[in-house]
Amino acid sequence: MSITITGTIERRELGMGTWALVSDEGVTYEILKGADKNLLKAGQKAKVKGQVREDIMTTAMIGPVLEVKSFDVISSD
Repeated sequence: MSITITGTIERRELGMGTWALVSDEGVTYEILKGADKNLLKAGQKAKVKGQVREDIMTTAMIGPVLEVKSFDVISSD
C-alpha cells in the first residue's frame, strides 16, 4: 500500500547510521537504504511517497521501514 508523508529528514547515529523521516504528526520512519541522495539531507522538509515495508527488519529499529518511491523537497536548510 502506498502512503504519502510530509516531514523532516534526520540522520540518526545508531550503529552504522541511518536516515529517518519524522512526519509532521511525530511518527518516525526509517528510510530504506538506496534512497535518492537528493532526499538524504538532514533538516530538509519533504513530501515523500512510498511503501511501508513490513517484511524488513533493521539493526536501528527506529520505526517502520519506508521504501521511498518519489519525493518533493518543500524546504531545505
